[in-house]
Amino acid sequence: MLTLGCARNEVDSEELAGRLAAGGWELAAEPEDSDVVVVNTCGFVESAKKDSVDTLLAASDTGKKVVAVGCMAERYGNELAESLPEADAVLGFDHYADLAERLDDVVAGRKVESHTPSDRRKLLPISPVQRPTAAESVEVPGHAQHGWGPRVLRTRLDTSPVAALKIASGCDRRCSFCAIPSFRGSFVSRQPDEIVAEAMWLAENGVKEVFLVSENSTSYGKDFGRDGARALELLVPRLAAVPGIERVRVSYLQPAETRPGLVKAIATTPGVADYFDLSFQHSSETVLRRMRRFGSTDSFLALCDQIREHSPNAGIRTNVIVGFPGETEEDLAELERFLNGARLDAVGVFGYSDEDGTEAETFDGKLDESVVAERVARISALVEELTSQRAEDRIGDFVDVLIEQAEDGEDPIGRAAHQAPEVDGECVLIETEDLPKLAVGDFVRCEVVDSEGVDLIVRPAPPEADR
Repeated sequence: MLTLGCARNEVDSEELAGRLAAGGWELAAEPEDSDVVVVNTCGFVESAKKDSVDTLLAASDTGKKVVAVGCMAERYGNELAESLPEADAVLGFDHYADLAERLDDVVAGRKVESHTPSDRRKLLPISPVQRPTAAESVEVPGHAQHGWGPRVLRTRLDTSPVAALKIASGCDRRCSFCAIPSFRGSFVSRQPDEIVAEAMWLAENGVKEVFLVSENSTSYGKDFGRDGARALELLVPRLAAVPGIERVRVSYLQPAETRPGLVKAIATTPGVADYFDLSFQHSSETVLRRMRRFGSTDSFLALCDQIREHSPNAGIRTNVIVGFPGETEEDLAELERFLNGARLDAVGVFGYSDEDGTEAETFDGKLDESVVAERVARISALVEELTSQRAEDRIGDFVDVLIEQAEDGEDPIGRAAHQAPEVDGECVLIETEDLPKLAVGDFVRCEVVDSEGVDLIVRPAPPEADR
């Protein structure tokens, strides 16, 4: 099982591995040792699509059967199959329930019809409250636990002390630059008890930190009816109370939907990382409206202030798109005003490019690629300076570090509460003579003594330090 793309895809791969194990398949450690290589593809942007195709071709070079699943397979289906004959099958989400049988067919040389794409938003009712019941008859990746009772249909694909935990799938937003809702479908929440049961299972399998993922976590519970408005702020304390889970992290928050109660729950609940992954995308009102989004520089700065009223050292990260059709120098200056005022810990900077089937693809006012590249470089340089300053500001603070690498002869490496896996920097520990040997999965109270870019250099401190 090879996985590309985001943490949501990682969860889907572990669910698929669980399905395959239930269907009699055994996971191989290396492609060369397998009968079939299953590639969970990403279809978000052009670079991700290229990586997916390259991985499928490399898998084919092993001489093994190759099956494409995931977002790119769902989005392009038989078109991908026709252009990539190296793949023995291209399967969509509707194949997931009987994936074990389809792999049986592939190995036996029986032809498996390629997936035919459709707009998955049309598979569920328009009214969110009608979806939980309807979703029982529609294949929704990440919702396979339904009907399995106490059994968790998931197989861990690594031994990391960190694991993604999906709380919902799909999206109801209509951002003009994004195609995800068309192939991921309408928003559907998972039931709280089901999520807590999976967290318990993860804890039993060595996980110390769970991070909650979805296409839009701030919508969690909107399909539960009137009682759903506070569903996420009620869920995170339950997860933090799961024995063995020492840190809960929430990802993929929409600023316009981030309510004060949720801010307080994330910032102040023991065991929940005071970390806010906020999808600002831009801060110019003009650009945001063309993106079909809401907010402004001042409202976003007010949200950052609200977060820091509860937790002055809270981590805040975001992604921004520059060079969007119609973006002016004044719009870019407005984004710079926001970035200068927000004191963010991490920022991903992306240049706009057309995406198949999106509204923005039809917009006028497209900027030359050279202009987009210049603006990406300009904002990236500003972000590098500002996030380095933010890390430097943390010198003298105390942080709880989850150890993720601890190899003999090398400094242990981990992450503090304001650092999400893979995207937000890390903590490098300076070991002291009286410190017991550290192992992956340990939490260590540390003092920040230096910084390098967004990374922190930390030294173990007494457990009671700065509590």
